[in-house]
Amino acid sequence: MSTQTLAARLADYAAGLTFDKLTKEAVHEVKRRFIDSFATAIGAMTSDAYAIAKKCAARVSSTPGASVLAGGKSSVEWATFVNGLLIRYLDFNDTYLSKEPAHPSDNLAAVLAVGESVGAGGRDLITAAVLAYEIQCRFCDAASLRKHGVDHVTYGAISAAVAAAKLMKLDATKVTHTVGLAGVCNVALRQTRSGELSMWKGCAFANAARNGVFAATLAADGMTGPAPIFEGDLGFFKLVAREVFTPAPFGSEPGNADGFMINKTYIKFWPAEYHSQSAIDAALQLRAELKGDVSRVAGIDIATFEASYNIIGKYPEAWAPKTRETADHSLPYCTAAALHDGDVYLETFDEAHFTDPKLVAFTGRVKVHHDGTLDPRYPTGIPNRVTVTLADGRTLVKEVEFPRGHAGNPMTDAEVEAKFRRVAEPRYGKAKADQILARCWDLENLTSVTELIGLFG
Repeated sequence: MSTQTLAARLADYAAGLTFDKLTKEAVHEVKRRFIDSFATAIGAMTSDAYAIAKKCAARVSSTPGASVLAGGKSSVEWATFVNGLLIRYLDFNDTYLSKEPAHPSDNLAAVLAVGESVGAGGRDLITAAVLAYEIQCRFCDAASLRKHGVDHVTYGAISAAVAAAKLMKLDATKVTHTVGLAGVCNVALRQTRSGELSMWKGCAFANAARNGVFAATLAADGMTGPAPIFEGDLGFFKLVAREVFTPAPFGSEPGNADGFMINKTYIKFWPAEYHSQSAIDAALQLRAELKGDVSRVAGIDIATFEASYNIIGKYPEAWAPKTRETADHSLPYCTAAALHDGDVYLETFDEAHFTDPKLVAFTGRVKVHHDGTLDPRYPTGIPNRVTVTLADGRTLVKEVEFPRGHAGNPMTDAEVEAKFRRVAEPRYGKAKADQILARCWDLENLTSVTELIGLFG
């Protein structure tokens, strides 16, 4: 039996992972995830949360510094926070579902900020991104945090920290200290995603990534961290995960048989919490059967699985959201809006829309129940069954398990580009959108992160 600590294993893996060890599929997927993340970031640039964070970041100058999307510079940590908020805020960025759900593209803000500060090239960015996805997703496979009231971003502080340390070219000893520093003080409460949600829902991982970068920065200059951070008598296993776990072999590690985790994650087709994606898909199909006439709809029943019910389907606030964050985390509202409007997009979560009396009344016709027979199909799929009862008593039923964008029903490159263009072209024009896409598709040859982020100024 190996006596190597988990932190040391992470450090050795980070040190040994090189661009040449990546599969062409993983490299290609990183490019798609940067395009997707830039799309979600552009869509959030009008949000109040972004304005607040950018105002705070503008008070800080740093050498080296890092660029903020849509203009300006700040410290590496603040740039990570602001750009991470943008990527995450609309709940439109990618997802991974397992024992612990996660949004692994949240790590990319740290990759960009640290990459810029150290003068990294495109191959370095790609390698660090794959590394971050690998660690976060393998941890999500290994143990659930939410069942203990701990938020998934707790894993993200560690994955972002190791990616930052990789870009800083820290040796294995300093990476081990980075993991100790990131792991000891970034345990986040699940209250972030309970009841009426606040702006912080879109900031929680941005904060974790910021703190991960901070940990790597300290370790780079010699700060030591608590150890063994996972196995200790008061460590992560005992107090946070409440179980000892061993992540499966990482991509390129001996014994790995299923490639890199980035290729197992999902791009969102609609800007809503991921467990609702299949219900949205089903509702849109039902609307087509109704030929757009929803006036006859008397009731809407959603049969869903445990994770969906407990995360987005049980809170009373979900039936009459008062914040956009609650609306995009509401299974009844997202399903009702899809059926009522024929689309779910950014404007679906404008306050004037989710508080519209007609839509609130329509959402009131929704009932959600946990169907335990669906549970075994999660997390491989996300099965939601939507039943519409018409005024004359007839029913229409549609069940979807693999919505568009899921790894079992992936979006094409053209669809990922279309998602980007839908938000980018109204703000930047077609020529600039073309330029950004060209840079992303040729990411391995990028020589300046500053130039790339400058395209969003």
